[in-house]
Amino acid sequence: MKPLKKEDINQQVFDLYDAYAHNKIDRRQFIEKLSLYAVGGITVSSLLSFISPNYTDTLLVPQNDPRLDSGYIHYESPEGGGIIKGLLSKPSATEKKLPGVVVVHENRGLNPYIEDVGRRTALEGFISLAPDALTPLGGYPGNDDEGRALQRQRDRNDMLEDFIAAFHYLKNHEACDGNVGVVGFCFGGWISNMMAVRLPDLGAAVPFYGGQPSAEDTSRIKAPLLLQFAELDARVNAGWPDYEAALIANNVEYTAHVYEGVNHGFHNNTTPRYDEDAANLAWKRTIAFFKEKLG
Repeated sequence: MKPLKKEDINQQVFDLYDAYAHNKIDRRQFIEKLSLYAVGGITVSSLLSFISPNYTDTLLVPQNDPRLDSGYIHYESPEGGGIIKGLLSKPSATEKKLPGVVVVHENRGLNPYIEDVGRRTALEGFISLAPDALTPLGGYPGNDDEGRALQRQRDRNDMLEDFIAAFHYLKNHEACDGNVGVVGFCFGGWISNMMAVRLPDLGAAVPFYGGQPSAEDTSRIKAPLLLQFAELDARVNAGWPDYEAALIANNVEYTAHVYEGVNHGFHNNTTPRYDEDAANLAWKRTIAFFKEKLG
């Protein structure tokens, strides 16, 4: 059997995976529904393997990249989960203080993709911190299915406190110049929006396909926003018109991009939802935004 390609897969399979990945259906329902698309020599197991993350050979920045000083640290989150583990990364070749970026994971903990994004961010001239909100439950367990199950055991507002504490840790770090932004993906996109609500001194926020705050919360945002959306992401996009109206009503500085023909998770290069052109453009815009707003 020939290896599956993205163009071989019905869009409804991507929608089905999105529902599963965001806890709208359980694994049994996911497999049952997936079987409807196992036709023409395509098996359920091949579909499942194709749609699942591949962390083995997708890293863009090696863990031991000599251009970086990168390693795990622990910081206090007194209003959240207590002691939180995170990956702290910065360029190894500079002694000057750098702007900081908090990198917020999806709804499954600090997996290899998000660690890689933290290292990518550092290579662009920032000190980055990618926390693991699963730390109080033992940390990212090594696979996304178990990670999602663990993350459901934590209150999202408690996890928000963990990332707010990460902001303060980074802002006061000896290698940081005090200017700190945030980028987050999916659940992390919601966290990024809410950090903009909660932190008047946040330098910039870049939510990728993230849930939106209420109109009342939006009125509290002071940070400039760069909002990244996927055209085919009906679930998240449904809240965008009201959010945009609230941003306009409150004179919040924002720029929004909707990437045509791509799915939720298009930046994640470990799954077939990845779109290289959209991901590269969105990341280029993200780094340029941080360099402009964080100095």
